[in-house]
Amino acid sequence: MSSFVEIMERLRPFAWAVLLLILHVMVQIVLAVRVVMSRRSVGASLAWITILFTLPMVGSAFYLLIGELRLGSRRTRLVKQLNEPICDRYKALDHPRLHVNWQRLGDEWEQLSRSGEQMLQVPTLDGNKLELIGQWGLIFDRLISDIDAAQINCDLEFYIWYCGGRTEEIVSAIERACARGVICRILVDAMGSQAFLRSRDALRLRIAGAVVQAALPGGLWRLPFIRFDLRLHRKIVLIDDQIAWTGSLNLVDPRYFKKSSGVGQWVDAMVRIEGPAVEALAITFQTDWHIETSAKGLTLPDLTGEQKITKHGESAVQVLPSGPANRVEAIERILITAIYAARHELVITTPYFVPSEALQMALSSAAQRGVKVILILPAKVDSILARLASSTFKGELLDAGVFVAQFYGGLLHTKSVTIDQRISLFGSLNMDPRSFRLNFEITLAIYDAEFTQSLRALQQTYIDQSEMMDKQAWHGRSRLIRFTENLARLVSPLL
Repeated sequence: MSSFVEIMERLRPFAWAVLLLILHVMVQIVLAVRVVMSRRSVGASLAWITILFTLPMVGSAFYLLIGELRLGSRRTRLVKQLNEPICDRYKALDHPRLHVNWQRLGDEWEQLSRSGEQMLQVPTLDGNKLELIGQWGLIFDRLISDIDAAQINCDLEFYIWYCGGRTEEIVSAIERACARGVICRILVDAMGSQAFLRSRDALRLRIAGAVVQAALPGGLWRLPFIRFDLRLHRKIVLIDDQIAWTGSLNLVDPRYFKKSSGVGQWVDAMVRIEGPAVEALAITFQTDWHIETSAKGLTLPDLTGEQKITKHGESAVQVLPSGPANRVEAIERILITAIYAARHELVITTPYFVPSEALQMALSSAAQRGVKVILILPAKVDSILARLASSTFKGELLDAGVFVAQFYGGLLHTKSVTIDQRISLFGSLNMDPRSFRLNFEITLAIYDAEFTQSLRALQQTYIDQSEMMDKQAWHGRSRLIRFTENLARLVSPLL
């Protein structure tokens, strides 16, 4: 009997190990079933299943952290509650004098507009005046001037607010606005603007009377309930709800931002808007503000009240807010629809290029049917994994006939698409899974040949500072480099 007890005592550690192994395998199977039932893309599903079964314990923990789009119960509830008030605000913009004459612009583009309206509920609005500015110094000059002219409200929403350089002038302009009685609201991403939120500049703004609010705050206690890497990536400025700015420039002085990253100064562009599209951008900001401040009631915090919406120009603009609170696949579908509509030329600029299978196929198909497709990417980016994953896609596009231009004038951060020099997409959206599915983004679909041609001219300045990739040189890379890039590609659906 005593020998039997001794044997059982010796086996006890092994029994615990077997039990833990069984529990671990059960967790892996349960999570794999969740991946399959989530009906995400095949590439993303296979990537997650691979991680779950090849990285014991770590893969399961990784999935529990970032594997699912968990907005949190409070945010989900507010999004649902605001759906009807937001739709009512958009319906109020549906006025005959703001309707677009598609016969003038081209009936083929009406389908793209209808696609955006069907998925994101936002109509295309005629009568806008647009000004494209591709020099960061001039953007700061005009933005400060607009803030100094504000009479009612000044709303700013940015992913990154980085202290130093000319951002100090923005802070001073907001202080002057507060002193005039202008209501100033500042909404910045809690992670992207973490240093700013603890800075002297944020304190100065609060002392002046501006309200500074962090969006999507993190914290260890939130991890089981909210996915921590969902980010507010939008760039929006509203002045009296009569003037709006949006584009790719964070509130940073490029001379000081990420100097040690080795990629050079960031290169951006913004568009200044007057006209009905300003109201659509205001609705986006007001929704974000309402959710982050947990405002009571279902009325969006519109400081300017009902204002007559007047035409200022001839541009038709559709404001497309996207993110995990909306139909997740919507903005990528709209982009792919636009690519398939191209007949002569398609030019794209993006800092991060990690396309889905559908987007890769759309670009290759466009080139193969005779469309001149030019993809302009920075030669260096600040993410090693994104750079490695991107490289594998470049070669396949080169084989399909796509021209890939590598920009050497800094980190090209402008996000733009021009199609046949007739319509364009412009905003904060990168061409990677994170922007398509995880970030809250803002994109303008601009149905205006004159603006699109000015954007195409800006794209040409980027091409002039680039070198076209050579297909033979790319295929001549070492096996080690190719293997490393292909490894990165396996996790590209998760980037």
